[in-house]
Amino acid sequence: MTETGKPLLRALAGEAIWPPPVWLMRQAGRFLPEFRALREKADFITRCMTPDMATEITLQPIRRFGMDGAILFSDILILPWAMGQSLEFIHGRGPVLEPVRSLRDLERLDVKRVEAATMPVMETLQRLRTIVDGPDPIGVAKPGQVTLIGFAGAPFTVACYMVEGHGSREFDITRGLAYSDPEFFDRLIDTLTTATADMLCNQIVAGAEAVMLFDSWAGLLPPSQFRRHVIAPAQRIVKIINERHPGVPVIGFPRLAGIMAVEYGRETGVNAMALDTSADMKAIAAQLPDTLTLQGNLDPLRVLAGGEGMRAEARAIRDAMKGRPHVFNLGHGVVPATPPEHVGDLIATIRDI
Repeated sequence: MTETGKPLLRALAGEAIWPPPVWLMRQAGRFLPEFRALREKADFITRCMTPDMATEITLQPIRRFGMDGAILFSDILILPWAMGQSLEFIHGRGPVLEPVRSLRDLERLDVKRVEAATMPVMETLQRLRTIVDGPDPIGVAKPGQVTLIGFAGAPFTVACYMVEGHGSREFDITRGLAYSDPEFFDRLIDTLTTATADMLCNQIVAGAEAVMLFDSWAGLLPPSQFRRHVIAPAQRIVKIINERHPGVPVIGFPRLAGIMAVEYGRETGVNAMALDTSADMKAIAAQLPDTLTLQGNLDPLRVLAGGEGMRAEARAIRDAMKGRPHVFNLGHGVVPATPPEHVGDLIATIRDI
C-alpha cells in the first residue's frame, strides 16, 4: 500500500480496492456541453497549449462526475509538433501533418525543442496539482482524493501519424516502411522513445502522479513487429521513468493487442495495463501476475446506449475483477454523442456496492 490515501494511486500500486477507482478515457471532451462551449473559443492546439483552458477542460468531468483520476487535457501529437513537425487539426479530417518518411525528413526535426515548446503543458500540470491537492479542489471530490494523470502516445502509434501524415485504419505506408526501410523506422522509434520518456518525466516533475502510455495502433502489428516496436520501446520508457522517478506508476495501453497483451503485461514493466473493449479481462488476468493492475474495459457504445444493459455489463466487469487490483475504465474513449447523464449513471453504478 502506498502512503497516500488516493484510491487510484493505491490501485496502481497493486492494492485491490473495493469498489475500484474509476475514470474514463476522453472523459473531458465533446460529450460535455461545457467543453463544447470552450471549443468555440479556440482551435485544438491553442486549447492544449493555453494553461487556463487546458486546466479548465481537465477539471470539467471531475466537477461533474467526481472521477478518481484527472487526466491532462492534451494530445499525443503534441510531441511531434514540439519537435517541429507541422500539425493541423481539420474539422472532419482530424490531424494532418507533413509526412516524415526518410532519415532526411527526420533530421529536420529537433528533440531539443520539446522542453521549451511544451512549457505551457507543464504549467497546466502544475496548476492542476495545486488544485487537486487543495483544501476544496474541485467542488465534488474530497480533498486529496483525485490523482493527476499525465500521458503520451507510445512511439509506434505516434510514428503512425508522423509517417502517414493523417489518420488511417491500416497505416499501410507506416507498416510498409517498417519493412522496406528498417534503418529509418528504427531510428524514428528510437528518437520517439527517448523523447517520450523525457516528456513523461517532465510531466512528473510538473505534478503528474501517474502517467499513461497510449499505443492505440499496437494491434496492427504481427508478433515480431509488436515485440520490436511496441514492447521494447515501452520497456525502455518504463525503465527510464523508474530510474528517474521511482514509485511513479506507469499505465500501458496496447490497444487491440489480443493475446500479445499478455506478453506486454509481463515484459514491459508497466504497473498497470489498460485493456480494450475486445479483451476478456478475466481470461487475461488469469495469465498475468496478480500484482499487475488491470484497467478497463466497458464498451463505450454501451455507455452511449445507457440503461440497464450498461449497468449490468459494468457490474459484471467490476465484479469479475474483485479481489485483484483494478481500475474501472472504458475499452476506448467516451463517444462524443454520449449523454452526460449516462456517464453519471455509470459512475454511480460502479460505486454502488
